[in-house]
Amino acid sequence: MAQEIVSNHTKNILGLKLPTDPRWVNLAEISIEEILTDHAYCEQKAALTCISYIQRYPEKELMVEELAPIVTEEWGHFRAVLAELKKRGLPLGKQRRDEYVNKLLDFQRKGGHIDDRFLDQMLTMALVEARSCERFKRLSEGMNDTYLRRFYRKFMESEAGHYTLFINLAEHYMPKDMVRKRWQEWLKYEADIINNLEIRGDRVH
Repeated sequence: MAQEIVSNHTKNILGLKLPTDPRWVNLAEISIEEILTDHAYCEQKAALTCISYIQRYPEKELMVEELAPIVTEEWGHFRAVLAELKKRGLPLGKQRRDEYVNKLLDFQRKGGHIDDRFLDQMLTMALVEARSCERFKRLSEGMNDTYLRRFYRKFMESEAGHYTLFINLAEHYMPKDMVRKRWQEWLKYEADIINNLEIRGDRVH
């Protein structure tokens, strides 16, 4: 099922508007220490963000129930990447500024009704997970190292389920047509970010 979602993600409402430049995979492969470090922190931040939403919206019972296991899963991913770094004799390294995520946060509605803020938070997470899924798919298909291709395929399959979860949560609490209209606005905005960001092999995003 995850593979079907990934293969169709450019054809349906969840589809990213702009694919990753193929050159990114080659740059990532020669910067494996940096990409693993950045990946580890991405997984850590995903877990912490889900925790923050549970704390912020405890009254949203379905969201709490759905995000609780995601916290465990994302932290498990962090530990898996950490173990991969250790196996290679590499340090975790320092966390770097995530320009991609910061630009997404700029698009979130900060004022207005709490429901509008909640919607944008769910769609931000959906986009981060969708782009991560797309990047991991490229790594799983384009890297020369067979082991790393398998390593990243596991992450790809996991992220495919995650980004649909955040869309579904948004649609559970908000009118579906409102969610889909705003999602299209997010997709267009995200494509502009990708189009203007420098292609760097030391970043997941």
